[in-house]
Amino acid sequence: MMSTTKELFIGIGLSVEKTEQTLKNANLAKCLEHCIREAQKHVPVVDWTIGKFLYNVAPRVKSLERLSFLSKYIATGKIASDPQTSAALDYFKTHPVDPIDIGDFESFCGVGVSITAKQISEKVAELVAASREELVAKRYHFNTGTLMAEARKAMKWADGKVIREEIEKQVGALLGPKTSADEMKPQKSKVGKAEGKVGAATKGTTGKENDISVNESGKLTVSVVGDAANFHKPGENYTTEGYVVTPNTMNLMRHHLTVTGGKVMTRFPPEPNGILHIGHAKAINFNFAYAKAHGGLCYLRYDDTNPEKEEERFFTGIKDIVLWLGHSPWQVTHSSDYFQELYDFAVELIKRRLAYVCHQEYAELRGHNPPPSPWRNRPVAESLTLFEDMKKGKIDEGKATLRMNYVMEDGKMDPVAYRIKFVPHTRSGDQWCIYPTYDYTHCLCDSLENISHSLCTKEFQSRRSAYYWLCNALDVYCPVQWEYGRMNILYTVVSKRKIGKLIAEGIVQDWDDPRLYTLAALKRRGVPPEAINKFCAKAGVTMAQTVLDPAMLDACVRDELNSTAHRAMAVFDPLKVSISNFPSDQPISIEIANIPGDLSRVDDNSKHTVPFDRTLYIDRADFREEADKGYKRLAGNQPVGLKHAGFVISVQDVVKDTSGSISELRVRCDKLESVAKPKAFIQWVSRPVSCEVRLYDRLFQHPHPEDSNEVPGGFLTDCNKDTLHVISNALVDVSVSKAQVGERFQFERIGYFSPDYDSTPEKLIFNCTVKLREDTSK
Repeated sequence: MMSTTKELFIGIGLSVEKTEQTLKNANLAKCLEHCIREAQKHVPVVDWTIGKFLYNVAPRVKSLERLSFLSKYIATGKIASDPQTSAALDYFKTHPVDPIDIGDFESFCGVGVSITAKQISEKVAELVAASREELVAKRYHFNTGTLMAEARKAMKWADGKVIREEIEKQVGALLGPKTSADEMKPQKSKVGKAEGKVGAATKGTTGKENDISVNESGKLTVSVVGDAANFHKPGENYTTEGYVVTPNTMNLMRHHLTVTGGKVMTRFPPEPNGILHIGHAKAINFNFAYAKAHGGLCYLRYDDTNPEKEEERFFTGIKDIVLWLGHSPWQVTHSSDYFQELYDFAVELIKRRLAYVCHQEYAELRGHNPPPSPWRNRPVAESLTLFEDMKKGKIDEGKATLRMNYVMEDGKMDPVAYRIKFVPHTRSGDQWCIYPTYDYTHCLCDSLENISHSLCTKEFQSRRSAYYWLCNALDVYCPVQWEYGRMNILYTVVSKRKIGKLIAEGIVQDWDDPRLYTLAALKRRGVPPEAINKFCAKAGVTMAQTVLDPAMLDACVRDELNSTAHRAMAVFDPLKVSISNFPSDQPISIEIANIPGDLSRVDDNSKHTVPFDRTLYIDRADFREEADKGYKRLAGNQPVGLKHAGFVISVQDVVKDTSGSISELRVRCDKLESVAKPKAFIQWVSRPVSCEVRLYDRLFQHPHPEDSNEVPGGFLTDCNKDTLHVISNALVDVSVSKAQVGERFQFERIGYFSPDYDSTPEKLIFNCTVKLREDTSK
């Protein structure tokens, strides 16, 4: 009587619990049962000595024929170690096309190679002798893992357990019993620890090593470590997990390598129906930098298959941002460039009985479990005629779709490939009234452009099998899809739909409102691209989703602008100060370094001058009529220094208006070196320029405004009030009077600011990029 599947699994040594877990995975259970029954053809009993290897290979070999082949070698003991099973799996990956060369396979896997205990003992003795001096010095603190690695390298097919035991035996014989000193943990050198951090890969919030680094100019490069180190080499697509090999795969691969010259080819494929956000910066940098690190090329490809929502400003805005971040696309392409090829592919799918025209309504197709289509088995000729009618506009919108005969990994059945939309396209005009979907377009455009690494965020993992299926169904070159985790940021929303609602409700003005975290908004706010690149580098490229606090981005911005932003002085709430004993009849020119401590430039462009006159303005917050404990700035009874001027001022008289508000301070000034050093120095302006300043607060109250548990009323109810504070008549020194959009300044003791697009020759408008993190009482 044939054993049940459960009995088979328990029979090879799996626990009841492990058996139950395995049975829940239908594909694994099927493959493991197949392996066991194949092994039973060659040995009477399949116990754990055989079963452990079968369990290892069952989920990793897709072909049942190859599983049968390998199961025979395992059952007969020709493959009987972990190194041998690993070699067999590697051989299958690098030799995806049958038939298998038996001699080559056995040589690759060490079949018939026998390493005796004597050979192991002799080799270990040789290695111990070579390390004798260090072993005696370090005793049991010596890392015997190096001996193990060398022994495994020399004796690839030897039993690892036997090698380990022999090393322990011979090292013990040399050193004798452990002493109390041997039991103590060695102390780590503080110098060595510090040195070890130099050049180490940055770690993101997930604790994994990052795949991105930033050079001195703020441009992103890729250090291929962590998950990205496992990416395949061009032309070795078939070695990746889940890749499907067909009889024509190797021919297509050879052609691909001829076209690309063996280069890494990537693409950044945004939809031109909105503005890119901070999460896209990770995708942009990873695609472009990964290609660059390997001497490859990266496309900017617009996924323009949804004409209803696409606008020319989004096309332009996306390219501007890519260039702004420091990347140059090898080619700028559009999915619409391939509309004819995509249509021809669809016709071919129908001919191969892998697609059909369906008349189910959109409402019926929503969700993962729509009712089966009654048109799934429609005759090929009928579908071809109807698809042609769809193309010619003979069928009304919503009355027909072209669906693929495939069940996706997430269970979605027969995804739509084409739908009817009587909407003119931004590039092709009225040429088409049927448009391909993302699921259909994405992989085929990757194939047409000979992409080697299709880098996608994690939510596309469930579509990977469909990606491979479609390329193979049409017998075209199939790239490899790799997924990585999204980068999200707290206290904001980045969804195009939700940003659209914020705009519609008047909460923000447009896609580039500086309170948003779109890249256009960050650029407008004055955030330098180098800071965004550094932020992406710190976040890292891992397979897990990364959620970051905006404070981390602020820190990157401050770090970048501290060494690049020109200094200036500004007063947001001006208080007039008149100096009674001003030491000159004319204003005094004060020379100030643009960037303190910057020794890279010592010419006239490294400094600027501002006038110092008998009338100046300070910030009202920098004066109190009487100083209390801890207060360091100007008071009726406390002098203060003027930054850069070399003078200290002391109050002589406080002038108030009829309402009792202070309207003017009358002071005397003394040279800094002639009086006691003041407790603090404050900024000031003389003969200033009037400007408008826009200060921004956090848009949302909660870290996750989209989380219904955190914000039950929805994200719109979570918006803070008065997140834009406009100062209409701020004063800045004359050094910024000709400031241009894109320039960045540090307003001393306040923060970093950049001219807004709304500035005019008559009125400068500055956006606050980020505030300083210093004590304003200084």
